[in-house]
Amino acid sequence: MTIHKEGRRLLLILLLILAALNVSLWLGGVTDWLRWGVLVVSVVFYLLILQFFRHPKRHTPAGEGLVIAPADGKVVVIEETEEPEYIKGKCRQVSIFMSPFNVHVNRSPVEGSVKYYRYHEGKYLVAWHPKSSTENERTTLVLETPQKQLVLVRQIAGALAKRIKCYVQEGDHLHAGQEFGFIKFGSRVDVFLPLDAEVLVNIGDKTKGGEQVIARLKS
Repeated sequence: MTIHKEGRRLLLILLLILAALNVSLWLGGVTDWLRWGVLVVSVVFYLLILQFFRHPKRHTPAGEGLVIAPADGKVVVIEETEEPEYIKGKCRQVSIFMSPFNVHVNRSPVEGSVKYYRYHEGKYLVAWHPKSSTENERTTLVLETPQKQLVLVRQIAGALAKRIKCYVQEGDHLHAGQEFGFIKFGSRVDVFLPLDAEVLVNIGDKTKGGEQVIARLKS
């Protein structure tokens, strides 16, 4: 299993703490049930944190106009909406909720140049709250495809996810499926597409970031 760079230091520190705790219990004068109980809880807890930071390889399909899922999770919103920050008009929104058990890597949904990037401080409402997209801590990333179409991607922090990482800046060029960020312990990613985009997923569908096609842009 490949571990994401965001979790390597945390996992090392956690391993040392848990190892020291268990060694002290096994050397100390405590009952066997307590020793084994703490050991089992330590192993389970470490494995849970380990899976939060897994970084699997993904095989991104190629094709003009394909929009790839930016994250693992579940589709919770598909709607026509107004995007006021950059597009300033109507567009098609697809939102993916990332639970603490999903892969937390965020990947570019399309190939394109980064035309706009902003980080916004904010609240930590639960990620499925209707106002989380505009009031929570978030980043906004706008990509311009080779066909001059605009796709806006928004990373949104939630009640648990209070650490957003975005590794790009304006002027960068991203390939479809390329990693651009990470949200620790889940949350939500919104994708805003042109109104005429064909959405290929439904509410409740599970997505696989970097591999699954969620929409198709009109040429």
